[in-house]
Amino acid sequence: MKTPRLLWKMITYRPGLYAVNALLWALIHLSPLIPGLIIQRFFNIFSTDSGSSQLVWTLIALLAATAIGRGALFISGIWIDQLHRFTMSALLRRNILAAILDRPGAAALNHAPGDVLSRMRDDAQGAEDAISWTLDVIGMGTFAIVSIGILLSISVPVTLFVFVPLVAVIAASQIASTRIYRLRKSSREASGQAVSAVSEMFDAVQAIKVAGAEEHVIKHYRGLGNLRRSAMLKDRLLNQLLDAVNASAVHLGTGAILLISASPLQATRLPLGDFALFVYYLGFVTDFTQFFGRFLANYRQTTVAFERMSELVPGQPADVIVAHRTMNLTQSPTEPVEDVEQMPASGSLRTLEARGLSYVYPSSGRGIQQVNLSLTSGSFTVITGGVAAGKTTLLRVLLGQLPKDSGEIYWNGERVEHAGRFFVPRRSASIAQVPWLMSGSLRENILLGMEPAPAVLADAVYQAVLEQDLDLMPDGLETMIGPKGIRLSGGQLQRTAAARMFVRQSDLLVMDDLSSALDVETEEQLWRRLAELQGKTCLVVSHRRAAYLQADQIIVLKDGQVAAEGNLAELLRTSPEMQRLWEQQTEE
Repeated sequence: MKTPRLLWKMITYRPGLYAVNALLWALIHLSPLIPGLIIQRFFNIFSTDSGSSQLVWTLIALLAATAIGRGALFISGIWIDQLHRFTMSALLRRNILAAILDRPGAAALNHAPGDVLSRMRDDAQGAEDAISWTLDVIGMGTFAIVSIGILLSISVPVTLFVFVPLVAVIAASQIASTRIYRLRKSSREASGQAVSAVSEMFDAVQAIKVAGAEEHVIKHYRGLGNLRRSAMLKDRLLNQLLDAVNASAVHLGTGAILLISASPLQATRLPLGDFALFVYYLGFVTDFTQFFGRFLANYRQTTVAFERMSELVPGQPADVIVAHRTMNLTQSPTEPVEDVEQMPASGSLRTLEARGLSYVYPSSGRGIQQVNLSLTSGSFTVITGGVAAGKTTLLRVLLGQLPKDSGEIYWNGERVEHAGRFFVPRRSASIAQVPWLMSGSLRENILLGMEPAPAVLADAVYQAVLEQDLDLMPDGLETMIGPKGIRLSGGQLQRTAAARMFVRQSDLLVMDDLSSALDVETEEQLWRRLAELQGKTCLVVSHRRAAYLQADQIIVLKDGQVAAEGNLAELLRTSPEMQRLWEQQTEE
């Protein structure tokens, strides 16, 4: 991981903002130089009994003015620094989110959602801190250089002693470097596991209650919590230990410097004003020494942050997360979104072909191999097969929700380059095997921001065989369904998602096991209405007889390959696999 390169890419994203921020904090850190010189002059006046009271009050006024000026610099610096910080972390999160959304939908996340959110929050903030801390290093380092130059003009031997703590701090940080990295990585991973477990528990709350597994789940989460607490405690303990070592080295060095400067062995005793200047500057110089030790530790932790964020975009270089992109942080975007591939010149669907589609899951070695598919406008095609035959995988690869290993897809004879961006409304609309609904009303879940004509919505409800259910609901389409549609039955949930698909009025309708939770009568109505649709091409995964009876063609998959295809009558005569699937469906 090239952490310096990634940090430099972030710095150069808004170089003007970084430069202004650096200038302000350099002035903030350099501003103590003036009070130090005023203090030197002030004490020299008293030690030599020279100067007038007017000069004393002038010095006091100058001291007050510099304090007010430094306060104004602080306010400006904090405002600019927060803007800069937000810009840096926003860039990281925007790039990570864009990379995730650009991946095929079924393979977008390679970590649990809770862990992903933890990385986008905590690790992005860690990188943001690293950029901000570079400003402090520049400002405090500049002050240290200038002030040491002034201190050298006062006493070279004493000033050289300032570097002793700095050497000790750097040595301690380098010795602990590997452990800093390892403990921060363990802490972040343990935190991500605990957050992910909370998300999983909320998702599976009904299954947990049905199984009576509450005690087991709580015990499991308590164990994750203990691991997280232990890892975070070790991480913070090492940070505190390094801070203590740094502070101790600084304080011991400061004490030794003061003892040496006051020692009668000194060839020349320091004037009171020079001594006051020395003590005043020394505090800031040693603060830099301590801060520099913390910065070195933070640098190792930043490497962990970049590594964890890069893991969210596997297969891409780490530079992707710091790529310079246009961001509009102050107002709504006005530029059109260019994520949808343009409709080919041939227009609405006449033919859809897939040639040699293949995809193998890396974890299991299963998937689909060299699958060919051909649909014509207005046709009704059923994909069927046994468990793990590759039915859902085929749909996902076709729609670009999984990245195909090989094969081509053609819409009206024109090659589809990016299936995930191409198969969107109004070209195609789909319903997944497990439909996803959100907390809100039925209307909100069906429309998702659309504003169709009332007749279009009514037709979608009819096609989904949902009208009778709405008649029994006092609030009709305004019925609130709860998180993930928890107040609906399984069949109502499926048909609500189907209405969402129908209302988009797309040429191609893709359905994965749509009727699995429906009673026989509702299922027959649904398939009949689907078959009666004019000008719509239906691609359906199903193992139900009602679907077979409506199909123009049936594609039988077995072990990820096409075992047979044709109409129902042909397949019942020639395909043993189709015969087996048909016999499994008992008459209701």
